Amino acid sequence: MASVVGLLEARELAARERVEGLREGADQVLAELADEETDWEGWVIARQRVGGVLAPPSVQETASAVAVPAADESAEPGAASLVKAARAGSIVPVWRPGLEAGALAVECQRNLQVLT
Repeated sequence: MASVVGLLEARELAARERVEGLREGADQVLAELADEETDWEGWVIARQRVGGVLAPPSVQETASAVAVPAADESAEPGAASLVKAARAGSIVPVWRPGLEAGALAVECQRNLQVLT
């Protein structure tokens, strides 16, 4: 017949082995969780940045000015006039009466010629 102390030690050993197995499993789950949280945070940041880019321009952005070559032929070569941009960072000026096609970027002028 086994001693009571021996039975208790056997059960203690079995319980410790289960705890260690569960702890290893928990560590693995926590590592996977950390990886997935990092991935999720990256997607959140990407969505926020794309949302910021695609958002309608604010009043301050539409009021910002960019240097656009002067459309007036009487102006000095290389002279630039400040024109409100259609969007911050854009080289396309906001349309206004009297604005010539020469105020557009070369690529935009080519597109305009194709369309007309």
